[in-house]
Amino acid sequence: MARRVVITGVGLLTPLGLDAASTWEGVVAGKSGIARITRFDAEAAGMACTIAGEVKGFDPEPYINRKDARKMDTFIQYGVAAASMALADSGLEIDGGNADRVGVIIGSGIGGLPSIEATMLAYQKGGARKISPFFIPRTIINMTSGWVSMLTGAKGPNSATVTACATGTHAIGEAWRLIAGGEADAMLAGGSEACICVLGVGGFAASKALSTRNDDPQAASRPWDQSRDGFVMGEGAGVMMLESLESAKARGATIYAELVGYGMSGDAYHITAPSPGGEGGARCMEAALKSAGLAADSVDYVNAHGTSTPAGDLAETSGIKRVFGDHARKIMVTSNKSMIGHLLGAAGGVEGALTALSIYHGVATPTINLENPGEGCDLDYVANAARDADIQVAVSNSFGFGGTNASLVFKKI
Repeated sequence: MARRVVITGVGLLTPLGLDAASTWEGVVAGKSGIARITRFDAEAAGMACTIAGEVKGFDPEPYINRKDARKMDTFIQYGVAAASMALADSGLEIDGGNADRVGVIIGSGIGGLPSIEATMLAYQKGGARKISPFFIPRTIINMTSGWVSMLTGAKGPNSATVTACATGTHAIGEAWRLIAGGEADAMLAGGSEACICVLGVGGFAASKALSTRNDDPQAASRPWDQSRDGFVMGEGAGVMMLESLESAKARGATIYAELVGYGMSGDAYHITAPSPGGEGGARCMEAALKSAGLAADSVDYVNAHGTSTPAGDLAETSGIKRVFGDHARKIMVTSNKSMIGHLLGAAGGVEGALTALSIYHGVATPTINLENPGEGCDLDYVANAARDADIQVAVSNSFGFGGTNASLVFKKI
């Protein structure tokens, strides 16, 4: 029989704060973390989009010594920081007695793009001698999990997911499977991303995926609103400590929520566009509910992918209606991206953690900037103000380029 898995630690680093407490306070208050890009001069670079959700004031030194930090791209630093926070929050001590039963799965959608960009510029100016010996380990995606393992002593399963914007959710789901199947007792799992750079912003802008509401950054990310014009890039990390229920109970740990289901699907349709009517996402949610052994009408809340793109928001709404039928009208559906932007590979880690916190605190976080819902966007999106709610069962969705989908089901315990 599969073991039950619970959330005992949360680590967040987002455009709204440098820890879980400040991020949670910001999303409940409906605060926006979107502003003008400061990492480079986007206007001088001729970018159509000049806004993003940057992490502000981050200092790696509380988590990583200066020498090691220089060997890491920013996405690794963010992931290590979030994992350190999740471990500390959980109160779990990793030692010789349990190290091989504690693992790490922290992924990224893109990885060390800023380091790739900077290294190429350095090469063009000074030739091969300007390529750092740390270039490769600074940029490859599994190095976040590797560094977390080295810094914490976790010797259990160690891996990384790379599934575009579904990365963090897939990482958490795979960690859940390892614990449920008895291969680990605890896992640090989630995603990290830091690609607000010329190539990152320029690439998404060239594909016309980004909002160009540059004159009003805080109102630019507006899921389901009829004036939505694309997503806003964000950055950061979200990592949770997943643990077997028996382990958590044995040490008297705080339990935020139970993770009871995980589903995946592929659209088999298009590299960037969602499948018609949200069919792929719907099958993913159905698979997650089936693995949880729960009926559709048991769900109270959906933390949606909700990117603020014209096609994506409508497809997800249609998918929710496919899965939940008439019950869809009774479900609260929210998008954290309205406040923090789209954190790409880190989105699922952050939003999964916020879903667990919503259950724990009894609060449905809002979707801000929703003034006039677009055609077909007619569910309860908890518009513009948080709502006290007894959330018993919640679903967290992440859908990525390539038609990759992931859903998690959380339950109050």
